[in-house]
Amino acid sequence: MGNTNENTELKIIEAARKVFILKGMDGARMQEIADEAGINKALLHYYFRSKTKLFDRVFLELFSEVVAVINAEVEKASTLEQLIESLVSNYIQLISEKPFVPDFVLHELNRNPEMIIEYIQHKGLDLNKVFRLFQDETLNHVTYPISPVHLIVDVLALCVFPFVAKPIIKGFMLEDDELKYKKFIAERVSHVTGFIKSTLFINPQQS
Repeated sequence: MGNTNENTELKIIEAARKVFILKGMDGARMQEIADEAGINKALLHYYFRSKTKLFDRVFLELFSEVVAVINAEVEKASTLEQLIESLVSNYIQLISEKPFVPDFVLHELNRNPEMIIEYIQHKGLDLNKVFRLFQDETLNHVTYPISPVHLIVDVLALCVFPFVAKPIIKGFMLEDDELKYKKFIAERVSHVTGFIKSTLFINPQQS
């Protein structure tokens, strides 16, 4: 019985993910999710009493993967250079595997920013470590005195924007060619890493 309940819940979450990604929180209907999961609406309501509760569950599972990647790289980094290289590589890989995540997160940021802030704080993301690394390396004249907040925003923006703007980049700049777009994304890791390092470090090391 336990396995049946667990399997049904997983089916619901997977179905809800597909519908929410396609139609968003406001456009999705519980009946559509039930149909996608292959169950009746009454059973769907038995597991999740409202669309909001189901959306929050789906969103937090997806968002937790993003936070986990960032958190893991921050925790193990001993230098800013190491942090930038590993964070850019793993973050772009994550979004490449789940390209719908940025749009999903941006939608939820507009709908419920307080929940995201609370969730990040609850997960214990240690920005102070990034600030300490930055301060130490600035004092040691390894980096230019750039705001660490700007650095974090720059890294995230350079990684995320090519996925959010895929229709423009692929359709207008890359002749609407999916293979060219995939090649472009594959090149982003080295490009973004090199760009950030050349901007940040006084004597950047060549990889």
